[in-house]
Amino acid sequence: MTFQQTPETGSRTAFVPVAVQYRGIQWTRLGFSVWRIAVPVVIALAMGALALLVGGKNPLEIYNMLVREAFGDWARINATLTAATPLLFTGLAAALAFRAGVFNVGVEGSFAFAGLATAVVGTSVGGLPPVLAVLACLIAGALAGMLVALVPALLRTWLGVDEVVSTLMFNFIVVGLTAWLVQSFFLAPGQANSATAYLAETAELAPLVPPGQLSIGFVIALLLVLGYAAWARHSRLGFEFEAVGKTPRFSVAQGLRVRTVLMISMLASGAIGGLGGAVHALGVVHRFSVGFSASFGFTGIAIALLARFNPIGIVIGAIAFGALAAAGTTVQLFVNIPIQLIDILQGTVMMLAVAQFAIPRLRRRKRATSGTEDLA
Repeated sequence: MTFQQTPETGSRTAFVPVAVQYRGIQWTRLGFSVWRIAVPVVIALAMGALALLVGGKNPLEIYNMLVREAFGDWARINATLTAATPLLFTGLAAALAFRAGVFNVGVEGSFAFAGLATAVVGTSVGGLPPVLAVLACLIAGALAGMLVALVPALLRTWLGVDEVVSTLMFNFIVVGLTAWLVQSFFLAPGQANSATAYLAETAELAPLVPPGQLSIGFVIALLLVLGYAAWARHSRLGFEFEAVGKTPRFSVAQGLRVRTVLMISMLASGAIGGLGGAVHALGVVHRFSVGFSASFGFTGIAIALLARFNPIGIVIGAIAFGALAAAGTTVQLFVNIPIQLIDILQGTVMMLAVAQFAIPRLRRRKRATSGTEDLA
């Protein structure tokens, strides 16, 4: 028998220790979660197989090649984990916001703007020791990501503006703003395309296993996911996030810190997305250029929805999408298949994941509306 503490609910609610029974692993719930993740993946594979059959290819042979190119040896695993690293950050950023009931679509903008901020800071810290140079770049990335999320967070928290619309629009603003900043102020000398200069060597993240590109950024991402798991399960704020996300009206009635939760969720989501952009700049591309993000923020949304905010699911989803991205480009070199096949697989999984998440909510909202009309 253990005890859990009710959250701080203000003067209207007293502290009441509640006895709870330890239930162990809930196998039924775990099995349902696995089933929920497997359905979109199986449907996506079936649609990809259909496209391959229409193109005269053997789906089993292509899929076997994809698995081999993603996990066949250490070099391929290195490439897969490198591709999964930014997705771990963006998936976690989206999951953190979703946990509080906030559908933050702006992780993509935070990721890109942080990449530019990191590149700018990274070119000017050559005189610092490597640890301080990397730390300065990571802080700059996190602050830049948070800055992108600030205005939508204020609009959502204090004016009730739909965060889906505001964060989506901010993505377009960030795309234009970063291109203008690079072209006007930070363009590398002699560069025709919109790209900054390369980072100072002291600011680059060293590869964990040369010559692969997997860096300590992957370890940072895993530590963040572990921290998220502990925070969500054992902290008061984690409990408040879940309460506000599942029952916002009840949370308001109980005096929970709803506005604080909404504000923190969006800013923290932006900061984590920004860290992802910083790690991508420091460990992989070593500069910022137009097209810096390969839709990492949007893919992170699909990962968070598939995982239902579960930290293990986020790791599995990020590695799965990373494997598709890493193996897809190399398989195309050996077999004459269109690279769009990977886009079909990823797009189908994303579409079904969003449908799984949105349809039940729309049904609940419709039932609530019908109930209100009946009472009227």
